[in-house]
Amino acid sequence: MLAAMACRRSVPPAALTLPAPSDAQLRDMLALAVRVPDHGLREPWRFVIVAGEARAELGRRLAPLYRAANPQMEPAKREKFAGIMERLFLASPMAVVVISRPDRACAIPVFEQELSAGAVCMNLMQAAHASGFGAMWVTGWAATHPEAAASIGAGEGERIAGIVHVGTAVSVPPERPRPDVAALTSFWAPPAA
Repeated sequence: MLAAMACRRSVPPAALTLPAPSDAQLRDMLALAVRVPDHGLREPWRFVIVAGEARAELGRRLAPLYRAANPQMEPAKREKFAGIMERLFLASPMAVVVISRPDRACAIPVFEQELSAGAVCMNLMQAAHASGFGAMWVTGWAATHPEAAASIGAGEGERIAGIVHVGTAVSVPPERPRPDVAALTSFWAPPAA
């Protein structure tokens, strides 16, 4: 398991191709994804799968939303980004949208519930890698703009924690520089008297 974690890399959606996970593989991956800390057993997340022909239809809905949300943008630039929205879900054979749905009426802090949704995204990435697939966790305009998020499936009080593109990696990206853990680590000690 540690070796798999040590070699996991994000694979850009454009480098993902068919086959996508089968229904059984996807069920297994989602079952692993939800094995996260979940204070109070709130299950503050859910999934929306975007696959097959639905990918193109969703893009056709997102592009005009982008245009309408950015009327002040220079037209050529606006069209470029609207085109990106139209092709967003076509870049990979499948996307798993992780929706954060915190229970604001319970005593568990919303932030803690949102962290749980983020952990689901990371577990999904690890499960995809361990299952022999490539994956990449993205957000961006489609995940954060309220109308776009609603088109994808986020309801009232929900937010998109991540769009996880999944498929078979055409190639494995090269290793990138990783943070210097020692430089980012300190040990707490009481202040000097």
